[in-house]
Amino acid sequence: MGQKVNPNIFRLKSMQTWESRWFNEREYKETVLEDYALRTILMDKLKAAGIARVEIERSINSIKVIIYVSRPGLVIGRGGTGLEDLKNSVTRFLDKKRKGKQTAKLDIRVEPVKEPNLDAYLVAKNIADQLLRRMPHKRVLGQTADRVMSSGAKGVRILLSGRIAGAEIGRKEKIQQGTVPLSTIRENINFASVPALTKKGYIGIKVWINKDAGAQV
Repeated sequence: MGQKVNPNIFRLKSMQTWESRWFNEREYKETVLEDYALRTILMDKLKAAGIARVEIERSINSIKVIIYVSRPGLVIGRGGTGLEDLKNSVTRFLDKKRKGKQTAKLDIRVEPVKEPNLDAYLVAKNIADQLLRRMPHKRVLGQTADRVMSSGAKGVRILLSGRIAGAEIGRKEKIQQGTVPLSTIRENINFASVPALTKKGYIGIKVWINKDAGAQV
């Protein structure tokens, strides 16, 4: 079970919480699609700021968007101008999606990621960027695992699969340091899966990081 179930979903409510927190039975389908589109836009727009994840909370007349980034200064901008521009952009997107319906009050908050080397998505994204620059995959895996462990992780596992180093036949490469018990709910496992589109084809990157139970997710 530990190999098949997404570790983040497996630990919902016990160790982690939902990234979308709301329930609207009447407009459930439309709201899910709106959340997906909004998340996609923000992840692409704030790529340079090291965005890790986006949490969305909805109430009757308000929407709170919490953005976790490793470089919050790039999002906020000088004097808060960057954050204001981002808020206007999201407001226009929501108005377009709602097509004349009542616009909810928007609140955007930017939270810093305290340790980027302990965030599985940022680690996987960094590996993908290095593979796109044609760096040797074994060196990338070794250096990344060392950085994660030196940042205070209890364990890390990184799996590459696909046409690694431009090979004609796809294969898998894995590295693990420390302990990563996927079937133990009490362990704070952070997981992410990111694809890297190289000139020879896709390489899938999966990262599991075992953090302290009290560490920020």
